[in-house]
Amino acid sequence: MLVVLLLMNISDTQQAILAMIAERIDADGVPPSQVEIAHAFGFKGVRAAQYHLEALEQAGAIRRVPGQARGIRLISSPAADLVPAVGDDLLRLPVLGQVDAGLPIGADAGHHDMVLLDRVFFQPAPDYLLKVKGDSMRDEGILHGDLIGVHRTNDARSGQIVVARIDDEITVKLLKIGKDAIRLLPRNPDFAPIVVKPDQDFAIEGLYCGLVRPNR
Repeated sequence: MLVVLLLMNISDTQQAILAMIAERIDADGVPPSQVEIAHAFGFKGVRAAQYHLEALEQAGAIRRVPGQARGIRLISSPAADLVPAVGDDLLRLPVLGQVDAGLPIGADAGHHDMVLLDRVFFQPAPDYLLKVKGDSMRDEGILHGDLIGVHRTNDARSGQIVVARIDDEITVKLLKIGKDAIRLLPRNPDFAPIVVKPDQDFAIEGLYCGLVRPNR
């Protein structure tokens, strides 16, 4: 079973690039070019792709052949062995930002590191990941630093764990819909419930659908 492809000396973006290289070699027989890597990850130019490839080479995951446009070779190493071809059992998900499990904070929509994960960790399949800050969902097993999967939807039932927006702030809580008010409940007695006021802009951004805990 694949856990999280997080190596101590390789960033999340480099993990995803390594997975892309393995996938392309498996599918097409050749690795991607630096231009294709830059385009796939939204880099402004090939220099950023070169930087990440240099880091992967220093980590012993790849070898680059000078003078070749697609001169990238996977090396049989602990890093390379952890990167299978991306298939039906794997998800490549963006980390869109941080969600506070104590008090609501804004999510950083500009952060787009990619993480390769096993689909078995989630139900339903998530659309993106958020990094948890705080311990208000501790008793639900959601801890500070966890990456939670979020299935994007505006619909949720009372009793589900949701990612909610309150006046442009984002939080993860247990949803309780009552006759008099909507409450967002923590799962830690040290934190108070959030009662949604009638004049607040409130929306469900998605459903919590599982988590992974990176090595710390």
